Amino acid sequence: MKLDIEQYRMVKEALHERANLLEIAPHLSAPLPIMLPIYKWWQLPYYWVGIKLYDLVAGSNCLKSSYVLSKSRALEHFPMLQKDKLVGAIVYYDGQHNDARMNLAIALTAARYGAATANYMEVMSLLKETDPETRKERVSGARCKDVLTGEEFDVRAKCVINATGPFTDTVRKMDDKDAAAICQPSAGVHIVMPGYYSPESMGLLDPATSDGRVIFFLPWQKMTIAGTTDTPTDVTHHPIPSEEDINFILNEVRNYLSCDVEVRRGDVLAAWSGIRPLVTDPKSADTQSISRNHVVDISESGLITIAGGKWTTYRSMAEDTINAAVKTHNLKAGPSRTVGLFLQGGKDWSPTLYIRLVQDYGLESEVAQHLAATYGDKAFEVAKMASVTGKRWPIVGVRLVSEFPYIEAEVRYGIKEYACTAVDMISRRTRLAFLNVQAAEEALPRIVELMARELSWGDSKKEEELETARKFLYYEMGYKSRSEQLTDHSEISLLPSDIDRYKKRFHKFDADQKGFITIVDVQRVLESISVQMDENTLHEILNEVDLNKNGQVELNEFLQLMSAVQKGRVSGSRLAILMKTAEENLDRRVPIPVDRSCGGL
Repeated sequence: MKLDIEQYRMVKEALHERANLLEIAPHLSAPLPIMLPIYKWWQLPYYWVGIKLYDLVAGSNCLKSSYVLSKSRALEHFPMLQKDKLVGAIVYYDGQHNDARMNLAIALTAARYGAATANYMEVMSLLKETDPETRKERVSGARCKDVLTGEEFDVRAKCVINATGPFTDTVRKMDDKDAAAICQPSAGVHIVMPGYYSPESMGLLDPATSDGRVIFFLPWQKMTIAGTTDTPTDVTHHPIPSEEDINFILNEVRNYLSCDVEVRRGDVLAAWSGIRPLVTDPKSADTQSISRNHVVDISESGLITIAGGKWTTYRSMAEDTINAAVKTHNLKAGPSRTVGLFLQGGKDWSPTLYIRLVQDYGLESEVAQHLAATYGDKAFEVAKMASVTGKRWPIVGVRLVSEFPYIEAEVRYGIKEYACTAVDMISRRTRLAFLNVQAAEEALPRIVELMARELSWGDSKKEEELETARKFLYYEMGYKSRSEQLTDHSEISLLPSDIDRYKKRFHKFDADQKGFITIVDVQRVLESISVQMDENTLHEILNEVDLNKNGQVELNEFLQLMSAVQKGRVSGSRLAILMKTAEENLDRRVPIPVDRSCGGL
């Protein structure tokens, strides 16, 4: 509307790069239809014109043409949608990808073409030397530290590029301690909820939330992802999602979903905060305004900084940076060849590749689809490493956790992909930590055991990895805020009738009227209804609700649990569901009176 030529060029570039990304990594990226629900008649032509202009700017790179849906068709595609006052919807197409795997695919592809890659490497300082011709100091390398071993060493280079995201200014100040800060970090929180909150192949966009931010609500890895927030933050290696941001996203989601769908805090399976490295252009007259595009800056000593930008335009950012490096440092290089260059796993991938994995190796269909969509044509290498299950079917592919298609072979293969820690494995090689923090924690002991065999870890190293990974899940992936929904300080806000009902349920287990239940009590009730459950599982179930950790669940703790379940702060409580099911089974076993039928049959 402002006829901003810079904005036009940025969108045009992003759409070109989006098309390229879908072409070079077809296994990791795909088009996704996104619905924009319309609740006021005047908005329909307004948003339709805007989205059609988006299609027009995309030109030949348009994924699929946007279209308008009537109210009934919109609800058919997105049945969870709030239907009151719904006028219709507009659907447009954008790209979606597996970001952690995409990042890894880029690094592996670079290594395949001769790049020396190293993770867990920290820059301690920049090396400088005096140029004999100009007598000026030039950056000539970096003092680096292997974070895992503590070893330090120098890396010499003709050109040093600072591509460190939110840590941009840290490196710039190593070059010039008086350099003005150009990075303005912003925190963006995302949450993951069960897949039933959204259709499998349709996303939702809220273009105008209560505070003016945009919220996406998308199917992702067979779950539902919602976000994001945008708040100023400090730069840290360990950003933590706040309860305030999580509840903001949940409240916005509630506004767009049917009242039949109860949006519960307990359904947040994982939550995390990422740091967006927004930048100001140091060469701009207005140094306070945020640049909407990426910025390439060259310091007096020759340090080249690339900052800003976004995922979609990573390739063009790299091309602009290398062009600047070639020009500034007189490097020998031909033209860029990265447009159309397949990333690791993309070249021989096809949508039906997973069928060969099922047929050739005896993998479950769900596991085969996951491997094909994660590793592309390299999925066969993972399948070859898969362990025999000992079952009739699947023949190979032992899962790390039952409800997700990740298998043990991926841990062994992940080490070949530079994985060094358990955190690498649960977050950057698989996506378990981002999909369900509890499932990730359950898988941790086995993951650490498998890594220990491959990397020759001792007992102390295994304990260290377990502890570090659990802290990561607890603080950075939302486990802390999830666990705080039920504590020994949680209030009990139940109706008197509910309290009586739950007390009766509790006393079916606490037959001795002790005021608490133990594993023995639960086992007794389960045996009476012919249900078998091993002691370790029962211990885990009771431990989830044993708030004061005294080895038993007291009546007050049970009422706190049921109050939290009613309010939606807790969901999927195994003890609550087990006790309800057991009670129903016990009630069904009550003899039916036959006195009025003269004894019956």
